[in-house]
Amino acid sequence: MLFTKRFIYACHKEQSGLSLVSTLWILTILSILAAQLLYSIHIEQRTQRNFLDRAKYHYAAKAGFEWTLAVMQTDQTPFDSSGESWAEPIAGQVEDGVQIGNLLNYSVTVTDEASKVNVNTADVGLISNLLAQVGASPDDVQTEELANAIVEGQPYKTVRDLARVEGMTSELLYGTQQMAAFTQGTTNTQGTSTSTVDGLSTAGTGSIQATATEARPGLVSLATIYSIDASTDPNGEALVNINTADAQQLTQIETQPSQGGGQPVFSQAEAESLIQQREFDKFSALIDVQVVSDELFNNIQSQITTEDSGGNQENQEDEETNNPQQGGDGQININNADVETLQSLQGIDEGIAQRIVDHRDSQGFFQNIDAIKDVTMLTQQEFIGIVDKITLKDGETRSGLININTAPAEILALLPGMDPQKAQAIVERREQDPPDDSPIQNYTEEEIKGNPFTNISQLSELEEIDFETFGEVVDWITYRSHAYRIEATGIDAAGRVISTCVGIIDRTGDQVIVQYWKQD
Repeated sequence: MLFTKRFIYACHKEQSGLSLVSTLWILTILSILAAQLLYSIHIEQRTQRNFLDRAKYHYAAKAGFEWTLAVMQTDQTPFDSSGESWAEPIAGQVEDGVQIGNLLNYSVTVTDEASKVNVNTADVGLISNLLAQVGASPDDVQTEELANAIVEGQPYKTVRDLARVEGMTSELLYGTQQMAAFTQGTTNTQGTSTSTVDGLSTAGTGSIQATATEARPGLVSLATIYSIDASTDPNGEALVNINTADAQQLTQIETQPSQGGGQPVFSQAEAESLIQQREFDKFSALIDVQVVSDELFNNIQSQITTEDSGGNQENQEDEETNNPQQGGDGQININNADVETLQSLQGIDEGIAQRIVDHRDSQGFFQNIDAIKDVTMLTQQEFIGIVDKITLKDGETRSGLININTAPAEILALLPGMDPQKAQAIVERREQDPPDDSPIQNYTEEEIKGNPFTNISQLSELEEIDFETFGEVVDWITYRSHAYRIEATGIDAAGRVISTCVGIIDRTGDQVIVQYWKQD
């Protein structure tokens, strides 16, 4: 009996212990579930707050973008330079639509797309120079092959599409630091944040051989597909296409005022002679255009001579004042005929006649009648004076020109005829104080800083830019731009970037068009 009672007591005690353990386990589980529930609620609340913050700061960034867009629309200067207000970083605030009285911060930066090389318009030479800039060996056969492959693959929809070109490497395309950002996510090798727009990374610089002290940019930092300029002169008038204009249009071309403008450059006969010779692929081809075309020469060659009526050409220079203006067969002696006499030849007007006389006075007598075709149509000064008035292609816009007012010296040095010294001279000129007679003086210091170029002909005024260099580089440059990259960020009170939106705009027409848009 006693044993039975003890057994029953032991069982009861064991059951009580099990009940206590079970209770403790249940309490523990309930505590864990409660903690998880609270954590889930906290996470959900935090997510909602983050979502709300991102939404608010997105609209703050968008407000900054729209504000900058309005600023760009009101920019009426006939040139575009890094000394204008739009080129300065913009910081502002917008009211918080959720928390009354609170202000949200945004910042905006604007980049001129014409400060980069356009891979859709660049030729093999410029692409080769660009590849050398990002670390490719300039003397390597593979570099030349890659440059040819890039040109053959034009046009591209994004700069990043260059990755598909055979021979392209990630180091050349992104640069070493950009690649670090690409593989690690959002920070580069130096810990700074990066952003990528259509393959256009804004990270720091890098090199093919990554080191802590050496860095080169990648193509995504130096190239674009968006650079564009209006096909108008500094006064807003449509450019004259030398390759398609009729004689009347050509005779209306005048040089820039700073280059002795106000008078037509081409006479009627000169215009007709130019039309017979055209199909120009670059501006410098105009320098060697004959004032007497082959067609015109064929029409007049039987009517001209280099001998006097006695046929004695050896003593012609000594007897210049006594020489008749016609040969023995009634031909006109081009070595002593005056302007009026030369105009009696069919197809030659005062303009051509004057150039023949000027050439003879400066270069000496013609050795034979064929030498009359050595007379050129334009002087160097006239060529410099009309480059802002003419074009070689039809269309309301021109793509791929480099803006000498915004491009860094490293980009300017890549252009044909240029080198680092000449590029630096351009940068120094645009940053100096403008002279008293400069048109820049019409703007206040708040509007314009420095001394930007207001036309292309002004480039020839630099001591470092000789006429040969000017003739080589003039096809590749402009003094303004109509395509810009706008990056706006929403920033919290701690200075952290919460949201970013990026757009590339085109303002060649009456309305600004957003060519590319990305937000995160």
